[in-house]
Amino acid sequence: MGLTAYAAYWFLPAVVPIAVYVAWSDMQRMKIPNIAVYALVISFAVLGLIALPFTQYLWHWTHLVVVLVAGFLLNVLRLLGAGDAKFMAGAAPFMATDDLPLILPLFAACLMAGLVTHRIARISPIRRMVPHWESWTTGRRFPMGFPLSMTLVFYLALIAIYR
Repeated sequence: MGLTAYAAYWFLPAVVPIAVYVAWSDMQRMKIPNIAVYALVISFAVLGLIALPFTQYLWHWTHLVVVLVAGFLLNVLRLLGAGDAKFMAGAAPFMATDDLPLILPLFAACLMAGLVTHRIARISPIRRMVPHWESWTTGRRFPMGFPLSMTLVFYLALIAIYR
């Protein structure tokens, strides 16, 4: 069973400020603070009890474990940053595996949009507004917290609106 609009309504108010903080922090310092991941996990721990049937709530915790292990392996292979892996694991319980046909293309779209937006901002007057951001000068590295956050927020918003 996919995530319900009822659950998305409960999750969105907690997730949006955390996601904005993660995107901002990753673009500014190329780091996703652990406190943001803890806040996501605590939000799910509390709100999930209200928003989901108990058995579904328990199953969603397995998402965190599976994504954390996969993220750890990707980090060891230097394909993903540690903060990105932790954020993905913290965000995973908010998503239903039945919604993967929505989540995967949504992530691809957010990744492309985030990359293009970041690269355009890097050569635009926006850069003068925040010249100290590390993400402007990291070469080929990219702040994945930006598209990962977009994916989580847009996923929950789409579920809230269309389900």
